[in-house]
Amino acid sequence: MTDPIVSIIVPTYNSAKTLEACLRSITEQAYDNIELIVVDNNSADNTKQVASKYTPHVYNRGPERSAQRNFGVEQATGEYVMIIDSDMELGQNVAAQCVAQFNINPHLMGVTIPEESFGEGFWAQCKRLERSYYVGVSWMEAARCFRRATYQQAGGYDEAMVSGEDWDLSQRIAAMGPLGHIAEFIRHNEGHLKLISTLKKKYYYAQKFSMYTRKTSSKANLSSQTGPFKRYALYFSKPARLLANPLLGIGMLFMKTSEFAVGGVGLLIQKGKPSA
Repeated sequence: MTDPIVSIIVPTYNSAKTLEACLRSITEQAYDNIELIVVDNNSADNTKQVASKYTPHVYNRGPERSAQRNFGVEQATGEYVMIIDSDMELGQNVAAQCVAQFNINPHLMGVTIPEESFGEGFWAQCKRLERSYYVGVSWMEAARCFRRATYQQAGGYDEAMVSGEDWDLSQRIAAMGPLGHIAEFIRHNEGHLKLISTLKKKYYYAQKFSMYTRKTSSKANLSSQTGPFKRYALYFSKPARLLANPLLGIGMLFMKTSEFAVGGVGLLIQKGKPSA
């Protein structure tokens, strides 16, 4: 009996620097029956050329990653679909463990995959420390692998959302049935992370976050996701991890405090703008 197809969708935009490692990790999965789909958004670099080395299924779609993801799922033929970003690398057993979860529980709607960061420089190490606290935390992790029929029934990602769309879809699917969790990690390539670029990104996404805050029905999750107090409680719940490298611990807390500050400013500015 042939294993069911897992369609892995990768949205891209000027992703050539990280895409090779991402796609290689997909083609090197221990699970054999993989369909790889790349959906680009008018990249100006050689993203499409890199993608074409690994799959014939390379498309162009915009304007944002949610539309790219949904379009990729429309092209998919797999029983299962997995949504991966172009700066991520899959552990070798990610696909196999996801399928195993669905086989164990036929009522499962989706699967969350733990993530860990890596990269160059001090701030990338701070981000790695931060992300280590979120493994297994339901209000921080979002499902990335779904039954294709479930994804389509849920309507996929909300294409009007630019920020919070991962949490939104995961929560809508969790309302349909249980989510599973695997042990194998996705590794998130932070590159040479700089604090100023991190804060600029946080500010941008904070301005786009209001749609998620209005839409989500899970106010408990929203409070945990956006409020600093629950995050700090999470970090200080494992003080040994913070103190293992005090400089990194202080750096991570400083980075998160700065992110909350600029994110709060972004939310306030957006809230003060007149409605279109």
